[in-house]
Amino acid sequence: MQRIMLKAKLHRVRVTHAELHYEGSCAIDDDLLDAADIREYQQIDIYNVSNGERFTTYAIRAQRGSGIISVNGAAAHKANPDDILIIASYAMYSELELQKFHPQLVYVDERNRIIAKRDEIPVQAA
Repeated sequence: MQRIMLKAKLHRVRVTHAELHYEGSCAIDDDLLDAADIREYQQIDIYNVSNGERFTTYAIRAQRGSGIISVNGAAAHKANPDDILIIASYAMYSELELQKFHPQLVYVDERNRIIAKRDEIPVQAA
């Protein structure tokens, strides 16, 4: 059996640009792509915490160290500058691969600078 699992996420990144008249994609600071092991042109799902929108697009590289998160093309209707996003990638794993599976979770500050990387979501008290 194969299972589709969360491979990586960029947690609570802040949109810096929304470019309607640009070829569709999401430009992401190269440092963030590397930290989450997301490749350029890889499919990503975006969850807009600020307005509830959820959509799929692909990642492109933005300047390393810039903090850029630019939602482009038609998706620019679904996110505005300063919106908070969760950007996720998924992969299919076999039962054998799942024995060593850990997602790459990247947490950022208000300027999209990496502040923590984890391989599990902490359990929250009820």
